[in-house]
Parts: sequence; structure tokens; C-alpha cells
Amino acid sequence: MNLPRFYCREALSPGAHIELPEPVARHAVRVLRLPPGAPMILFDGRGGQYLAHIERIERDRVMAELSAWQDVERESPLAVTLVQSLQAGEKMDFTIQKAVELGVRDIVPVESRRSVMRLAGERAAKRVAHWQGVSASACEQCGRNQVPLVAPLEKLESWLARPAGDALRLMLDPQAGQTLATIAPATNVQLLIGAEGGLDPQEVIAARQAGFVGVRMGPRILRTETAGLAALAILQALWGDLREG
Repeated sequence: MNLPRFYCREALSPGAHIELPEPVARHAVRVLRLPPGAPMILFDGRGGQYLAHIERIERDRVMAELSAWQDVERESPLAVTLVQSLQAGEKMDFTIQKAVELGVRDIVPVESRRSVMRLAGERAAKRVAHWQGVSASACEQCGRNQVPLVAPLEKLESWLARPAGDALRLMLDPQAGQTLATIAPATNVQLLIGAEGGLDPQEVIAARQAGFVGVRMGPRILRTETAGLAALAILQALWGDLREG
């Protein structure tokens, strides 16, 4: 039986007695209706996971006792940073959730010229905090013990000015001569995805000047919420942990 998994930000340790964070406690007791003594898995994002059980329930407070630490990781050997232009509505939530399930290492939300959604100041900070919660929840579901970071929102031009380091920089371009299958394998990739309508021509030029290589991916035009996820799946199948064998 798969035990319920919960993310706790505070550092955990074997034998510790902790109060579960309020959202975790609410989900465990009100949604899953776990009783005292129920086993679970807790992780703090620092690697590995802990066997635990509910020690007692006091109204809205849930106390848990941790036992053994387990050296369990489900991280891909391929480190992918998804640079995702802002998407409208709930598309960003969907993209972040599924990207985490597909093993993305980090997520960088950027505002591009064709982004329908516009965020700034406190509103932007709240959305990033929300997306970080989406990332953690996706880890609970898919078994990951290291939570991908959602970086603070910034403009695409600003992010492109940063050095690439040793990362292979890729962007989708239906006119490109190369495909993902013809690119030389890498272990560190930055994948740039445009918003609805794709990247602006000037952004494409700026991305190329920043070292991004255009790749095409099939004959069909993919929506922004499909393109990045499809590319992630292909990259993991080619170079990551979705390879057979």
C-alpha cells in the first residue's frame, strides 16, 4: 500500500515529534481522514524521506512522530531548468505540476512580450509562492523528495542577460533544422518556452544571441501548456530517467 506523503518545510530528523503544518494537517485529517496511529511519509526537501505516524489529534492540531530516515531519491540524472513564459488562467499551475512529475529540476517564470498575464510587486510574489506550493504538492504525489524551486518572476530580457554556465540552451522553433534527437546529449539543459503565440521575433533573436539553439518538434503547432511538457518528456526519454533499461 502506498502511504500518504506530505512535505514539511522545517528540517526533520529521526525520532522527532512535530506539529504538522496547518495545510498538511487539514489534508491529512479532514480530506484523507487519517486517524491517530496512521502511518505516513514526511519529507523536507533536503533529500530522503521519513517514516512517521500520527501521534495525536487535538482539534486543528496534528502531532506526528518520525521514525526511520530512508535514503530514497527519484531525481533524474538530467538537470532541466524550464524557463516558462507566463501563461493565462490556470495553465501555469498545470504546467508546473506536470513539469515536476516529469522530473524538471528548476522552474523560472518569465514575462515575455506575448504573455497575456501580467504580474508585478506583491501580486507577483504571491503567485510565485502559490506555484512553489504547486511544486511541493506535485512532489507529494509523484514520490520526489527534492522540491524543484520556482524562481522569482522576472522579464525574459533580464533573464537572458544571465550567463548560461555549462547548460545547453534550447528553445522550440518550428523552422529549425535540428530536432531534439539530433542534438548532442547533455546533462544540464535550459529549456525556453514562449507564451500563447510563442516568442516575439525580437525575443527569438535575443535568445539566440544568449546561446539558445532552436529545435523543431514534430509537424504540429503545440499550445504553450503542451510544448514544454512534450519537450521535457522527450528529453527525459533521450537523456534522462525515462530511457528504457
